[in-house]
This record gives sequence, C-alpha cells and structure tokens, in this order.
Amino acid sequence: MVSKRMLELGTARSVIRELFEYGNQRAAVVGRENVFDFSLGNPSVPAPAPVNETAVRILREQPEQIHGYTSAPGDAAARQRFADSLNRRFGADYKASQFYLTAGAAAALCCVFHGLTCPGDEFIVFAPYFPEYKVFIQGAGAKMVLIPPETENFQIDFDAFQAALTPQTKGVVINTPNNPSGAVYTRPTLERLAAILTQKSSEYGHPIYLISDEPYREIVFQGFEVSWVPHLYRDTIVCYSFSKSLSLPGERLGYVLVPGDVTDSEQVYAAVAGAGRSLGYVNAPSLFQQVTSLCCDMTSDLAVYESNCKLFVSALREMGYRVPQPGGAFYLFPQSLEPDDVAFSERAKTRFDLLLVPGSGFGAPGYVRIAYCVQPEVIQRALPKFKALAESYQ
Repeated sequence: MVSKRMLELGTARSVIRELFEYGNQRAAVVGRENVFDFSLGNPSVPAPAPVNETAVRILREQPEQIHGYTSAPGDAAARQRFADSLNRRFGADYKASQFYLTAGAAAALCCVFHGLTCPGDEFIVFAPYFPEYKVFIQGAGAKMVLIPPETENFQIDFDAFQAALTPQTKGVVINTPNNPSGAVYTRPTLERLAAILTQKSSEYGHPIYLISDEPYREIVFQGFEVSWVPHLYRDTIVCYSFSKSLSLPGERLGYVLVPGDVTDSEQVYAAVAGAGRSLGYVNAPSLFQQVTSLCCDMTSDLAVYESNCKLFVSALREMGYRVPQPGGAFYLFPQSLEPDDVAFSERAKTRFDLLLVPGSGFGAPGYVRIAYCVQPEVIQRALPKFKALAESYQ
C-alpha cells in the first residue's frame, strides 16, 4: 500500500514533459531539424564564461572543502554576497540571516508553503500560472484558490480577486515576469494589489503574505519595468532562482528572502528553515552556493530572448494569430485558433510537428504556450509551419 496522492503525482506526467519526450521520439523518426519543440523553458544561451571559470577555480583551490556540508540555511559568506547585491540594486538593507538558500525556486516555494500553512489555510494564485504551484500548495496541506485570467493584458482581475479573499487566505502568489504569458505586472497593478492586501490584513487581524516567485526577474524587455515588490508591500517573501538569469537550471540554486519588515519575520524565517528540514533539504548545492554568489551581479546574454520575441510576435500577428505582448521571460501565450486549445495543440503536433503547450494546464483555456528560448534560426524555420497551421483553419 502506498500513498494514493503520491502515486497520482508519480504516474501523471506533466503535459510539458510529455510534449518534450514526444519531440525526442519524433526527432528519431523525422530528424531533429524537422521537429519544432517549443515546449520546455530550458535556457538557450550559455552561462556567462565567468561562471564556469569560477567553478573551476573553486574546485582547484578548495578540493576538499567545497563538496562538504554547509550550514542548513546556506554558507554565511554566500548569503552575505546575495544580500549585498540586492542592497546595491534596490537600496535595501538586507542581511545574510534573512536568506535561506535552496535547490532552486521550486524548493524555495515548497519551504514557504510548508512553513506558512496552518490547517484550513488558502493561497490565491492568478491564472495563467505555473502548474506546479497547485502541487506545492496541496502538498503543504493548503488549498489553492485560482483567479481566472484577465485576458486583455494578463494583469489581475481585481473584482474576482477581492471576491476570493477570506479570513482563511494565508498568502497570495505572484509571478512577474510570468510563466506562461510573459506578462509583467505594472506598478499600478502591484500598488493596487498591495493596497487591497494591506486593508484585508487589517480587517482579518493577520498578515496576508505576498509570495513573489521571481525566476524571470532579470529577463525584462525595453519599455517594461519589473518592480521590486518588497518596496511596495511590507509582507512580501521573495523566492528566486538563478536557473534563468545565469542559465543554470540543472544546478538547482535559489533562495528564500524573508525581509526584516515582514510581520513576525524571525518566526517566518524559522518556519521556512523548519520546512526545509522536514522536507529533507539538508543544504543547497555547496559548489553553486559559491559560484552563484560570486557571479550574482551578472547574467547570461539575455538579449536574444527579446529579439526572438519581436520576431515571433510580428510574424504570428501577420498570420492572424492574436498574441498578447510579452514584457519579459521567454514565452508567448497566443490564442488558439479554435476554442479547444488541447485540440489545437494536437493538430499543431500531429500535422505540423509544432510542439505547443495547451493553456488549459496553466488555468487559461483557449491559449497555448510557446517557449521561444531557442536559436533564432529555429523560429525562422518554424514560421512556415505556423502559417500552414493557420491556413488549415481557413
């Protein structure tokens, strides 16, 4: 006998991963160059050269120590470097003791949800959303409350949001720039969100924590601004990952930041650390604690994502697709050309070897996600396929 819930999670494959695996199988039949895989958000640019150089230097200089345990929250010097970096960038006064280093943003989110959740708690999530949020929240014993998408600009449907708030609301999750839409929440959107949360926290007599999931923070396009959320709302907890900014998704290094201004910040931080302990997260990867903290003020060459976006958006709109304008990340979220986004995705896959992820899995039926973190020539070669797909509906 095993856990029914864990069995379901272990046997129900992610739609994104299923498409990725299909692409591998299909490539073996028709050739990799003939399969246009836009399923997986894997960075297409290499890590900056200093990242590899730093890793090699550390391995040479510290051959014995570097592979050892660090303290559970992370090496103190590495955490101080992260604090110094954010303080320089955002005019803050964070301390090393406010950072809890994790194996990527996924572990950071799990620690936060497990650390905050009490019986009956709810977390509000805005569609379109990263599907693993539901797994993380339910795994912590809480309930996920989903707000339908505002499809004009993928900001926030505030009427639906305010109707969903209850005394059981423990937290609200935001992801900007957003996966899957690429939308960036405007400062007015965030200010209105903060005002509502402040008012409701006072009304309910307890803080509503704003959990800002920020793996795409550095991938923002010209004309858009990613606001530093803790400056707008006091009870903000930041979850970050270097997977996208430094192109290191497989190295699994991120953090939870619990600013000192957060209500009961020391208890919240201790609960996050306790959650990490209960989940078996002994410490984040020790080598990349050092590498990322020494390279945290740099990024990969992210400009290709904006140029890919411009190329894709312009071409698809000319073909008749409705494509909301992304402000960052490396995803497009166009409307499917029929109401059933799953059927649309299946047609794209089976008839044109275009691998597009249905929006239903992100809480936004009628859309598909296109991950354009690929080489520009892949997009150029795929455009005739997108045109043929559009013409197949005429």
